[in-house]
Amino acid sequence: MLTKRQNLLETIKGGNPDRFVKQYEFMNIIMEAPIGAMCGPGQTIKNGWGITFTWPEGQLGGFPIHDDEHKVLKDITDWRNQVKAPAVETSDEAWAAAVAHANAIDRNEEFATAFVAPGIFEMTHHLMSMEDALMALYEEPEDMHDLIDYLVEYELAYAKEMISRLHPDCIFHHDDWGSQRSSFVSPEMFAEFFVPAYKKIYGFYKDNGVELIVHHSDSYAANLVPAMIEMGIDIWQGVMTTNNVPELIKKYGGQISFMGDIDSGVIDFPGWTPEIVFEKTKEACERCGKLYFIPGASHGLNFGCFPGVYESNDEAIDKMSELMF
Repeated sequence: MLTKRQNLLETIKGGNPDRFVKQYEFMNIIMEAPIGAMCGPGQTIKNGWGITFTWPEGQLGGFPIHDDEHKVLKDITDWRNQVKAPAVETSDEAWAAAVAHANAIDRNEEFATAFVAPGIFEMTHHLMSMEDALMALYEEPEDMHDLIDYLVEYELAYAKEMISRLHPDCIFHHDDWGSQRSSFVSPEMFAEFFVPAYKKIYGFYKDNGVELIVHHSDSYAANLVPAMIEMGIDIWQGVMTTNNVPELIKKYGGQISFMGDIDSGVIDFPGWTPEIVFEKTKEACERCGKLYFIPGASHGLNFGCFPGVYESNDEAIDKMSELMF
């Protein structure tokens, strides 16, 4: 029986996996790194960038507040005065828990995985609102290029510190690039503003010992897959059924792999049942096949929003491995 790591590599390289990769099982995600304040359920917090997040009770996630009082960046042409990056944490104490976790991982079995969020696109609209960020790409492209460069340099400074301490062999990187039905920007605009940024970021990770780039975008982004390949992404996690995943596998399998094809919204809700989870998992496995595909919910971490859903999905994948391998 292959290890989780071996089975993943066989799957994404078109080899001979002996079972389906079971959601996030190949990634041992190091969440203790000092990446900045994160908002939890029922909380309102301000992070190091000055962005105020709120996560209302009963909701599935948090989001920045963008009224006049809380918006960090009110004028893109004045971003140099309004946006100030926090210091990257460099103390041994701050990194101690993450280092201990990284050192305890059996890298023959799993990938030691560093978690990075939010991504570059998300940072632009976290600072100034989605509407302002999208308009700025059209109205003030030079300032947006410069702001994106500033955000990239900050991530590279964090990446340098993180790599020197954790030596990850996988990066799990978040940046949502679309709604369920479309990308937020056109492929042409994406190529102009975000492909160069991510080629620099993901190139740095690959040049410094990171074997695997897993990028989360639980959205439609089929029109951005060629850009993902150019950036160096190995696995697109969060791919929703609206992308026609079997067609993507047929067209791009061998250049990139796809993790998802089970929309969280249809299995991870208060009235979920194991039967619903198995039905949707079975559909995904049968239509996508054994190679260049990892079945799992589109949710962006290794747990469900409602108790028992993630574990039920694991069980359903095990059943499909028995049936198809």
